[in-house]
Amino acid sequence: MPAISVKPEVGRFLSLLVSIAKPRNIMEIGALGGYSGIMLASALDKEGSLTSLELEEAYANVAKDNLNRAGLGDKVKYVIGPALQNMESLHSAGQQYDFFFIDADKVNYPNYFQAALKLATPGAVIVADNTLQGDNVFDENVTTNHVTAIREYNEQVATDERVEAMLLPLCDGLTICRVKP
Repeated sequence: MPAISVKPEVGRFLSLLVSIAKPRNIMEIGALGGYSGIMLASALDKEGSLTSLELEEAYANVAKDNLNRAGLGDKVKYVIGPALQNMESLHSAGQQYDFFFIDADKVNYPNYFQAALKLATPGAVIVADNTLQGDNVFDENVTTNHVTAIREYNEQVATDERVEAMLLPLCDGLTICRVKP
């Protein structure tokens, strides 16, 4: 498993956001080892739940074990497979979420944003990690697929009339937006 979990500062910030927003249904896109899931689920109210989308079953199993050890396993449901397909299935089933945390394959961030908007309740919060890419998003000479996709994501979020947004320079960048009611 790659050592790419969210930084502790980001984890604490996620917990703070959840405590403030008081969401009932959180969607996490990218579980990896479960650290961000622990930080999200630990701040949920009793009735709150976390749906964690993870491509790799092995990673989801590690995350599940870690959330169980943290006493939070009953708050989390894991959905294995490609996140965009699973998001479409959840949308078709009428599911809605009021908080999203995106920390998966960077090339799909723009697609995850659009899919999240379909699943979002009015006032939902969408947070994406690693949106500075080591400040490479500001260097037009850097044209790797993931940096280009993150630039596109940040541009989408900044210009989409359905949301209000801000990019915070916390660790490797967090882009936070709120779906307008």
